[in-house]
Amino acid sequence: MLKVMILLIAVILIVAIGWWFFGHHQEKAMTARLNNNGQDQKVRIEVNGGYSPSTIVLKKGVPAELDFYRKDPSSCLERVVFPEQGINEQLPQNQLHQIEFDTSQAGEYEFACGMNMFHGKVIVK
Repeated sequence: MLKVMILLIAVILIVAIGWWFFGHHQEKAMTARLNNNGQDQKVRIEVNGGYSPSTIVLKKGVPAELDFYRKDPSSCLERVVFPEQGINEQLPQNQLHQIEFDTSQAGEYEFACGMNMFHGKVIVK
C-alpha cells in the first residue's frame, strides 16, 4: 500500500510540475493606459517569478513605453528579450526600466526572459 501511495504522490508532483512549466496559463490581458490626450501609451510590468501582466494590449500607431520593474533576484529574469524587435535588455533589480516599443505594425509579439523560461506577449491592434 505504501508503494502505491508513493507512486501516486510522484505522479501528482510530475503533473503539477509539467503544468507549472508547460501549461497554458490564461491571464487577463492589460490594455496600456493612454496619456497626453492619446499621444502616447504606457504600461508597467512587474517582474517577479514571471511577468505581470504577461499579456499587454497596445494601440497601433501610438508610441508606447513598457516599464519593467524587476523585483525577482534570479538571474533568469535579469534580461527581457523581444526577438522580433531585436530588443535584448538588462532589467536592473528594484528599478524601473523603460523600453520603447514600436507600434507601427499590428500583430502579436512574444517576449521572454534571458533563459526563455518565462514568457509574455504584446498585442498591437
